[in-house]
Amino acid sequence: MSDDHGWFAGEVACHLTAVYRYFVRRAPQQDADDLTAEVFAIAWRRRDDVTRGGELPWLYTTARYVLSNHRRRAAIMPLHPVPELSTPDHADRAARRDELTRVLLRLKPRDRDILLLHAWEGLDGEQLAAVLGITRTGAQAALSRARAKFRAAWRAEDAMTERLQDPPAV
Repeated sequence: MSDDHGWFAGEVACHLTAVYRYFVRRAPQQDADDLTAEVFAIAWRRRDDVTRGGELPWLYTTARYVLSNHRRRAAIMPLHPVPELSTPDHADRAARRDELTRVLLRLKPRDRDILLLHAWEGLDGEQLAAVLGITRTGAQAALSRARAKFRAAWRAEDAMTERLQDPPAV
């Protein structure tokens, strides 16, 4: 049991910030603490199921399930923007955040999750594969498809914005 405590403190709990940020980016901020705590409670209860050396992908996989359950309980789950977007002007930053949110919401949830796990959480192909429960090759293919869908959604958003800015002459 004491080995479990040492392992948990050294190899699992060190990912607290990463898991918390995962939830802050995807759920209402007031829920992030509770969701994070739930993931770590599950990790402790299921510590025998966690692959040693693969703690972070296991935590992200668990976080995906916890968030999925949370979303089912909630009527509406707004996607919170990335706080790291840096633009000098606040109005500009808010507009870019809104645009990014609209584009992400055009994607299917799985494609959005894949992109966010890679871009926001920094998961590489191996880790992404572990979280998704597929092969590394499958994860890379899924990431490539999600990127293509994101680019298409971004182009569609740009086209819509241009149409709204240049209404037809009457």
